[in-house]
Amino acid sequence: MAYDYSDRGKQPVIENIEGMTLENENFRTTIWTGDNLQVTVMTIQPGDDIGLEIHEGIDQFLRIEEGTGLCKMGPKEDELTFEREVKDDDAIFVPQNTWHNVENTGDKPLKLYTIYAGPDHVPGTVHKTHEDAKNDPNEH
Repeated sequence: MAYDYSDRGKQPVIENIEGMTLENENFRTTIWTGDNLQVTVMTIQPGDDIGLEIHEGIDQFLRIEEGTGLCKMGPKEDELTFEREVKDDDAIFVPQNTWHNVENTGDKPLKLYTIYAGPDHVPGTVHKTHEDAKNDPNEH
């Protein structure tokens, strides 16, 4: 099925989020940005990760649709005291101001979507690769 991966934020939209997540091949694609919420779909390649990050004042929800990984969280960049394996159908809840990372520990791409409450990326953001995300001057 062909999905519309453009950021149609602030418009009413109904999507097959599972289908969009599974078919997405980009590291990150922002599909909806509102004033208080943002949704991205992500594909993390084997051996790669989301990247250790913190969202100040923003809670985050991630749902694993396919693959296996390792989620780490903690109060400091060098103090990731929470560590759990994640797999298909798991949900990750990241409180605001919490350092976190999700690593792909499997042998196939890790497919997930994430909801930021409020937005964290510039509307319409697409990063084809993790390297693109690291080199984006708009990213933290």
